[in-house]
Parts: sequence; C-alpha cells; structure tokens
Amino acid sequence: MPIMLLAQRVGRRLSLEGEKILSLRHLTKIYPGVMALDNVSLDFERGEVHALVGENGAGKSTLIKAISGAIQPDEGEIVVAGTSYKAMTPTLSRKAGIAIIYQEFTLVPVMSSAENIFLGEFIRNGWICNQAKMNEITVSLFEKLGVDIDPRTLVQNLSTGYQQIVEIAKAVSKNAKILIMDEPTAPLANAEVAAMFRIIRMLQKEGVTIIYISHRLEEIFQISDRVSVMRDGEYVATRRTSETNKDELIKLMVGRELSEAYPPRPTNKNATILSLRGLTGNGVKKISFDVKKGEILGIAGLMGAGRTELAQLLFGYRAVTGGKVMLNGKAVLLKKPGDAIRNGIALIPEDRKQQGLVMGLSVKENIIMPLLRKVSRYLIVSDSSADRIANRYIDKLRIKVKSLNEITKTLSGGNQQKVVLGKWLSTEPEIIILDEPTRGIDVGAKQEIYNIMVDLVHEGKTIIMISSDMEELIGMSDRMVVLCKGRLTGVLEKHEFDQEYILRKSEGAGSNEEDN
Repeated sequence: MPIMLLAQRVGRRLSLEGEKILSLRHLTKIYPGVMALDNVSLDFERGEVHALVGENGAGKSTLIKAISGAIQPDEGEIVVAGTSYKAMTPTLSRKAGIAIIYQEFTLVPVMSSAENIFLGEFIRNGWICNQAKMNEITVSLFEKLGVDIDPRTLVQNLSTGYQQIVEIAKAVSKNAKILIMDEPTAPLANAEVAAMFRIIRMLQKEGVTIIYISHRLEEIFQISDRVSVMRDGEYVATRRTSETNKDELIKLMVGRELSEAYPPRPTNKNATILSLRGLTGNGVKKISFDVKKGEILGIAGLMGAGRTELAQLLFGYRAVTGGKVMLNGKAVLLKKPGDAIRNGIALIPEDRKQQGLVMGLSVKENIIMPLLRKVSRYLIVSDSSADRIANRYIDKLRIKVKSLNEITKTLSGGNQQKVVLGKWLSTEPEIIILDEPTRGIDVGAKQEIYNIMVDLVHEGKTIIMISSDMEELIGMSDRMVVLCKGRLTGVLEKHEFDQEYILRKSEGAGSNEEDN
C-alpha cells in the first residue's frame, strides 16, 4: 500500500487546528565551534502526534533536551500551556507535564516494574514502602495501557517491548501532557511496534501530545498527524503527514534529492564461496544453502526466525552441533571467532553500541582492536602502524571525525556504524556479515552504507545482509534466504522478490517440520 494512502487510512483522530500546548520561540544553543540550535521556532498542538525528523546532527536531540530541562538554551523561550520559561529544569519540566522516553531506557533492571514507576516517589506508610499500594496502582496503569504485566516482575526479566511500556506507564503515572519519544521502536519487534502504536493512539485520544522522533519514515506516515524537519540545527518546515511523501521529507532533511535509494549494480553469477549443509545449532535447524562470491545475499525472517543466530554460528560465536560449513569447497571448523577471522569471515553485529564498539575508546583504538598483535611489538602498540591503518579506513569509508583520537560515543550513529565496518575491514575479510546494517541511522547515512556495500562487492567481497527492513532487503539483495523458527523456508532469486511472497515464507510457508 502506498505510504500516502496508509497515512490517510490511519485517519486523523483530532483536529490539527487545536490549541498550542507547547511553543518554542527562537531557541538557540551554541557549543564550542558548533551551532546546535539556530533560532528554532516551532509549535506543538494538544492531542497530536507530531513527528520530528532530520539527519544525525540536525539538532533533534538538543531540542528535546532543552524541552525536558536537560540543557538550557542560550537564547529564546519555551511556552507550555501559556506559561513562558526562559529555560527549563528537569523539575520544572515534570511539573509542566513533560516526560521523555529516551532510546536507551532509564529503568533499574534489578527493581520491579512497580518500583521503577514510583522510583524517587515511593508510597510509604511511615518509613516503610507501601509495596501493595504501588503494585495496585501499577496494575491499573497497565490495564489502562491494555497490557498484562505482573508489577512484581523485575525489569531485567521483561522483554524489550514490555520495558518500553513500563517507561510509558511511568510517564502516564506522572500525568504527562507532553510525551517525547526518542527512537521508540529501534529495539522492538514488529508485534511490539504495533502494540506501542495502539498505546500512542489511546494516549492521543486522552489529549496527550506525542513528540515522536524516528529515522524510520514509514512509521512517521503510520502514526503522526504532522511532521517537522530539522537540518544543521535549524528548523526547516512542518507538513501535514497526509499532504507530504517520503521523497519530499528526504529532500527537506538532506537539502538535496537522493538520486538512488538503492545504488544499481550488475548481478554477479560467480562461483560458490560458502556452502552450508544441514547446519544446526544455536536454535538453527538443518540449514542448507550456497553463497556466491561477490554477491549480496539477504536473509529475511520475522523476530525469532534465527537470522542473528545463524550469523553467530558462521562467526564461531556459538557452537555448531550438526552439519558443516564449507569455504571454497573445503570444510572448515568455526569453533570461535578467531577461527572465522582466520578464514576471512567478519561480523558486524546488530547492536553496534554493546557488541560492535567500545564506546569510551577512540576511533583509532576501535579500528585497530582486531589487529593488536599485528601493530604491536613486545606488547607495545606502534602508533605509526595504528595511525596508518586507522587513517586508511577513515578515508575509505569517509568517516567524519575531528581526529583519530575522537571518542567513538561522540559520533553520529552512521559514523559509528562506519567505525565498526572499518574495524572488521581491517582484517581483510572475504565474507562480511552485516546484521541490521542501517538500524538507527538517518536516510543520508543509509545511502552511504549502501554505497559502501556496493563498493565492497565491486572489490570482490561477499556480503550476507540481515535486515528487518523489507524494502532494504529487496533493494540491496542479489538473492534472498528466508528463515522461520530456525528453519529455511526459501532461497529466492531476484526476479522472485515480492513482499507478500517473502512474508508468507517468513511465516513458515514451505518449511519442513518433519524433524520436530
């Protein structure tokens, strides 16, 4: 279904001509050498879902930090329900009915959901916490949100989707009138996204204003009433979602038209480089397929299909319990990541912050990490060798850094992803497994990643790409493997790519269950 029609089908729950609940007037924030916010003025209306989009570095995070009181602007004012503030503080923000749910949760894992909701404001009988009362109120909050979560369950034992709902319940408990959601669906499965959208619509009907930040433009058209674009710290434009389209938003975000969403390239018909025969382990069962040298092989499937689990087997991160892996016609044993690296296999994991990078180290230190022995002499790292290697991949991948020694956590999501790529390309692999390569990065950075993938294929590298983005899989893959519940349900050629057909395969059509 075209995105425009989908947006229209969702419908507009409330009039967009309602009262302004939040107005930003000439907000300016300057950091040394950086204009983070440049005279930004923007209005949000009561009971609307207002999307905020822009590339990394556009100023979105600075803006929401100013609204929530995490930072103070240098100039301008924030008007909430008619009351003007020169600067917010976290306390003022909460009193004004503003709550924010960050992409990285602020929950305490070893505490229950009820304790997290009342954290800092425990209900007490004298000096003793009234746990029963907190549990009772938490149950009511969850019932209101349409979920069944035991309030006594430790947050660390909840799924990511339920942890997100605990964050929302925490905001609702404080009578939030303005709820800011920063990349709320980044860690969620499709079913969890649908549940969250249902909760957003319920809150909207109660008059809560949702400020929704996401790089996933398809979600913007599903859930928002209006969308505002920022670029380079400046406010660019606001559009009714039903009156714009993806191409216009991308042009507003990047300041130019992106010529090709998915760069074209000839389809390779090369020899087989990798063969799996009955591969079993880590939840994957009897998987068999071939990978051609110089191709991009997509791996499709729903949450729990076994895509990441398969990648972990190929990288030696999890044990193979049956079947075999063959490289260039010869069987290889991949018992640990070192075996995979020696055999020319690299894995760029789906969670770059937790699994791909050491965020507190420099760009150079991350890139040379797999090569410490190569660049060291008598346990001392050669700075000249490390600098040469790091500079090579910074230039090759066009990583935007101030210096080799810039701390990785200060980079944008797209540049962090490039650092992970540089780290593993430094091992000179033949097969590169990319697990969710564009998750959480903006449209401009996505196209850069796609161009890098095409360049690598032209160099003779082979790419195995796992993605939850069906459009991305169809646009970038030469062939596609489909998994369901750890089993292979299809190997598709380019001419067979059809979203509905792939979805049927992802739901199990064609699977062999005889071994269950």
